Amino acid sequence: MVSQLDWRLLDEDGTLAAGAILAAHSAGSVVFLHGNLGMGKTTLSRGVLRALGHQGGVKSPTYTLVEPYELDQGRRVYHFDLYRLADPEELEYFGVRDYFDGESLCLIEWPEKGEGFLPTPDIEIYLEADLPGRKLSAIANTERGTRQLAAMNADPAVDCMQGGSQ
Repeated sequence: MVSQLDWRLLDEDGTLAAGAILAAHSAGSVVFLHGNLGMGKTTLSRGVLRALGHQGGVKSPTYTLVEPYELDQGRRVYHFDLYRLADPEELEYFGVRDYFDGESLCLIEWPEKGEGFLPTPDIEIYLEADLPGRKLSAIANTERGTRQLAAMNADPAVDCMQGGSQ
């Protein structure tokens, strides 16, 4: 089973395609998105949401902390951005644990800001500059995550994605 993968993303389209692959194989997961400002965390999330049928805009919920999406076939995605979180304990006040129900996909930008109040992620994704594009590295922390990374790596769309699988 694959417990790690590395992809090269040449541009925004490659990042959106990686998001679509993640969407196809990550139902019910908690996914941490790591990377500096401008590395593509929100673009990856947009790719996930578009692949799941969301038609509207997708922006980082920096001020609201979480943006809920109710999608076709009862799928729910919660997109968190904890960048402006002053104290991780704030997560407890707005009932963060209720979001992690094992059925909803939870995408969490800046998860280190919520340390101690977030569950163990199934998958951790790291985005970093690798000019002219980005490098996406992912590791699995749970059995579910390991199965999902294996499915992502075997997805035929990887061969079509700009940069392909490394």
